[in-house]
Amino acid sequence: MTPITSTYRLQLRPDAFTLHDAAGIVDYLDTLGVSHLYLSPVLTATSGSTHGYDVTDPTTVAAGLGGREALVKLSGVCRERGMGLIVDLVPNHVGVAKPHENAWWWDVLTYGRASTYADFFDIDWDHDNGADGKLALPVLGKPADLDSLTVDHATATPLLAFYEHRFPIAPGTGTGSAQEIHARQAYRLVPWDAGIITYRRFFAVNELAALRQEDPRVFELCHRELKSWVDEGLIDGVRIDHPDGLADPVEYLERLRSLLGPDQWIVIEKILGHSEPLDPLLPVDGTTGYDALNQLGGVFVDPSGEHELSELSGALTGNDGDSTWLHHTERQFKRETARGELAPEIRRLVRAIRSETGTRCSDKALNDAVVVVIARMPVYRSDYSLLAGLTARIVGGIHELAPGHEEAFNALAQALSGGGEAAVRFQQVCGAVMAKSVEDRLFYRTARLISRQEVGGNPAAFSVSVAEFHLANSDRARLWPAAMTSLSTHDTKRGEDVRARINVLSQMPEVWSRLVQDWEEVEPSPEPMTGLFLWQNIVGVWPVGEAAPDFRSRLHAYAEKAIREAALATSWNSPDSSFETAVHTWIDNVIDGPVAASITQLVSRIARHAWSDSLGQKLLQICGPGIPDIYQGTELWEDSLVDPDNRRLIDFGIRRTLVDSTETSVDATGAAKLHVVRTALTLRREYPSWFVGGTYLPVLASGESSGHVVGFSRGPRGGKAAVVALATRHSMVLADHGWGDTVIGLPEGRWTDNATGNVIESSRAGDIFRGGPTALLIRETESP
Repeated sequence: MTPITSTYRLQLRPDAFTLHDAAGIVDYLDTLGVSHLYLSPVLTATSGSTHGYDVTDPTTVAAGLGGREALVKLSGVCRERGMGLIVDLVPNHVGVAKPHENAWWWDVLTYGRASTYADFFDIDWDHDNGADGKLALPVLGKPADLDSLTVDHATATPLLAFYEHRFPIAPGTGTGSAQEIHARQAYRLVPWDAGIITYRRFFAVNELAALRQEDPRVFELCHRELKSWVDEGLIDGVRIDHPDGLADPVEYLERLRSLLGPDQWIVIEKILGHSEPLDPLLPVDGTTGYDALNQLGGVFVDPSGEHELSELSGALTGNDGDSTWLHHTERQFKRETARGELAPEIRRLVRAIRSETGTRCSDKALNDAVVVVIARMPVYRSDYSLLAGLTARIVGGIHELAPGHEEAFNALAQALSGGGEAAVRFQQVCGAVMAKSVEDRLFYRTARLISRQEVGGNPAAFSVSVAEFHLANSDRARLWPAAMTSLSTHDTKRGEDVRARINVLSQMPEVWSRLVQDWEEVEPSPEPMTGLFLWQNIVGVWPVGEAAPDFRSRLHAYAEKAIREAALATSWNSPDSSFETAVHTWIDNVIDGPVAASITQLVSRIARHAWSDSLGQKLLQICGPGIPDIYQGTELWEDSLVDPDNRRLIDFGIRRTLVDSTETSVDATGAAKLHVVRTALTLRREYPSWFVGGTYLPVLASGESSGHVVGFSRGPRGGKAAVVALATRHSMVLADHGWGDTVIGLPEGRWTDNATGNVIESSRAGDIFRGGPTALLIRETESP
């Protein structure tokens, strides 16, 4: 098996980038220094899907991507170059947006409880919404839409039709009107906003139905194809999507490890809370790297900018983004989510509590108890070993604040202690409430410094100190040396270079504050919080030089998604066309009006400092503890925003032309970033023991500008430091006074900068960084 030293994430698309296309760039990725291709889901998904997370057939490789034959070919091409494959697996849910494409779901719709696959899905057949044990499908606009049902006779077997939707008609039930036929089915169509959802979903996405991996039949069928890839040596590891949604993530991962064997690399999309450690008992190599992402970005934020940016946020929006406001608002949003979008899941949990305890508490009392506990839960779920006692402390704290509700809390405690259905559902709904309330709402409703509002992040923590950064890295090197580390993913709210540019605003808070207030006078935003939030995004993606043809449309698409997620003046469920039109008009006015010149001037001033930080965080990621993932295209500057923007096609042609460049000067081409990436990845691949399982020690500076250096040494365990990675931070402030007498405490030995070839004759920072804002030093006697 090829040692995993790095991964390169590829977003496959049947319409644009298939497994065959991936095989065509293996040579380029090899030259880049990548050890493993990391593929988005390859199993058969909903037709038209551009991401693959809506799998409809877990037993086959998507024909649109090239099928199993293309996967085998891609694996072979990788093996010929000493490279390998990592695949993305989605165990929690399947796509049901087009029911006929999902054979298991279609069978359940046809035969109901009698279906062979009835227990594959987490369906509430005995719900209390008057549906007579039927599966409720939220597809109607309003109850009267049942009158619009028709029977489609265009297919071999007649289907029940509602506009473009098609549903099966059970054998022997197809006579009479469409409405009479509908009444005989095992399902019933209900309005999408009726709050009647009788199957567990992925968060609140009706088109993604959750699977019961705790059922051995489900597990076997969903992992049969994956097991064959392992047995035939096609892959080297898996990324597990959203394990927290499963009934028992620990048990699932133990079964997965047993199925795949001890050598397969397994990383999990586990979103850790602000101070939550990863459970060391999990049989995995680590997370997918959001914890590292927030450390890598935060260490480049200037803490001296916190006060001014807090003042600006408070003046414009009424909140300064501090921890008190954030914690209060998070709990508020969680309560609203639990009583709104996820109310069906809460009701089902309450019924399970009542069934298991026999309590005489009212439904309202139980519902309130559940909601208030979930609202205070600081993690996705609390049943990992290191979090023992967390739920008890939360319940205890609530008792102190609101005595007199003992009966409901006692019933909840009894049910959770029993470890039955209620305990499982409690943990599953905790994660769903967290995701919908925090990542998909709160992070769009605060705007002090939006680069810190990333998945798994804590916006209240304005920056990360060098000391904190090193301690976090030291823990990772010791406990999770093969965990994935990331800077950009298909789920990040903004790409790494966009965040880096926004981070620079922390170095010029007074200037930024004055500019925003000036811009608001010239081109006032439709709503202050929305304005402050979008001003930062606009600056983050504003072009240096001529704008790309799709710049305007991409910005409009992002803004619409952002304001709907924020749900401040419009939302997905209740869009306000007047407000949305005002936002779109405002964006056009910003792009075309007098403010544009000011934004261009600002971006021209800060771009090179943003590029400096981008190089720094990239080098520290690649050389730091863990397995670095390079998200597609991010070896050059990139300006991606949230999905689907970050799944745009990548121009690998231009990257091929630059891959052999040794350019270190920081400019708009991005050649310097590509050179840093290639140099560092190649070094990792040549000397894997220096980085995975090797030593990690901070390298510190002294002198007047010592705070502008962050770096560390790596090397074989028990040996001397073999490589030193150094990055400049807060370069805008540094430009005012230079390095001066700053010296860097390099480990003993003679060093060469592997990126420039310069021999390091001095420990002075000015000499070490004369080739650029980063340095990758190799001990001379061990230079490749």
